[in-house]
Amino acid sequence: MRRAYYILVCAIVLIGCKKGKADFTIAGTLTDDTFGQGFSGATVSLYEVPAGGGTNNLVGQTTTGASGSYTFTFPRDQAEAYVLTTDKNNYFPLEETIYFSDLTIEEDNIRNFSTTAKAWVKLRFVNQAPATATDLLRYLKQSGKVGCSECHTTEEQFLSGIVDTVIQCATDGNTTFSYFYDVIGASDQGIKSANAVAFDTTEILLNY
Repeated sequence: MRRAYYILVCAIVLIGCKKGKADFTIAGTLTDDTFGQGFSGATVSLYEVPAGGGTNNLVGQTTTGASGSYTFTFPRDQAEAYVLTTDKNNYFPLEETIYFSDLTIEEDNIRNFSTTAKAWVKLRFVNQAPATATDLLRYLKQSGKVGCSECHTTEEQFLSGIVDTVIQCATDGNTTFSYFYDVIGASDQGIKSANAVAFDTTEILLNY
């Protein structure tokens, strides 16, 4: 009887120890969509978002190799979520939330993400001899990256009178940036566009 009791107690202890040491593994591949290859040389950080709020805690940090793969293995502590971020010069950063409730200890939790190289467009507008002092140019972005702090707004923009100004913004590399323009009260309207070369600045000039 004592022997059976001892075996039962040991089994419970072993199960409890195994459960307490269970780890999560979050792994995957990051892709450079601009060049269709692994997102190499990027700093990848994983943060824990504590249950109930508070400051995010750094779980770990790694640098991707040629394939863009990453792996984090860490204790399964109670948390609300985990946030994965990336940092690499001249690339748009990633910030992806992975919820605790979506994770399992039974197998690797695969999460694949992608980002793009930055390019910049320099929009130059020149109207040095307007027909009237009230010349008004309206323009609206048609294509280009949206939703980033460096991106050009998607709302209509207006310039009036004598103008020689430059507006610079970021967009996805090796993609088309374009806008529609209309000189209000005149017949001058159309679309200006250019291929925004990755890691470079491309000027789009409008004389009106």
